[in-house]
Amino acid sequence: MKNKYKVGILLAIAIVLFVAYNVLLRNQETYALSRYGSRGDEVKQIQTKLKNWGYYSGSVDGIYGSGTLSAVKKFQKKNGLTVDGIAGTNTLQAMGIFSSSSGSSSTGSTSNSSNLNLISRFVYAEARGEPYTGMVGVAAVILNRVKDSRFPNTVSGVVYQQGAFTCVSDGQINLSPNATAKKAAQDAINGWDPTYGAIYYFNPNTATSAWIWSRPLTITIGNHRFCK
Repeated sequence: MKNKYKVGILLAIAIVLFVAYNVLLRNQETYALSRYGSRGDEVKQIQTKLKNWGYYSGSVDGIYGSGTLSAVKKFQKKNGLTVDGIAGTNTLQAMGIFSSSSGSSSTGSTSNSSNLNLISRFVYAEARGEPYTGMVGVAAVILNRVKDSRFPNTVSGVVYQQGAFTCVSDGQINLSPNATAKKAAQDAINGWDPTYGAIYYFNPNTATSAWIWSRPLTITIGNHRFCK
């Protein structure tokens, strides 16, 4: 009887440990939406975004290998996230990736929300109707100016610099941005710069300033010429 009693106790302990292990593992899987060894469409989204932003140089193959792991860590470090190489809820939201398991429809940006809102409004006012890459480019120009000592060192300072942008003088900066403009602003904040460091842009169909035409061209996207 004593042996049976001991066996029963050991079996009960084993069951408790098994259940506890599975609960913890499932909780980890809920948080770790994509991690080293994962495969699938979500991994492709992660790789595509990190490649666009310059963190990742490998193939977009949907395999979460060492290259993707390293790129995720670099992204996390730059955006003030926990640097664990796991694309969990917070990291995915900061990338602008929202899966059903992430349980959020917000931008999840670790950047200042007022900056995101202002850049989104700017993009909508200046570039709605442009190709998506061009919208990201317009947002990138704002951020490039913030980094340039010749311009104000804040987003609001750049946007509202006297005489800098027509969308401020004509009031379009106050229009409510759509989801595409918000996404473009987030992509720029996260590091994607399709303009190659441009600090100016203009529409060649309407620009009359000889000075702006003299600026070195970096790329043309849609109706805008981006230049330095």
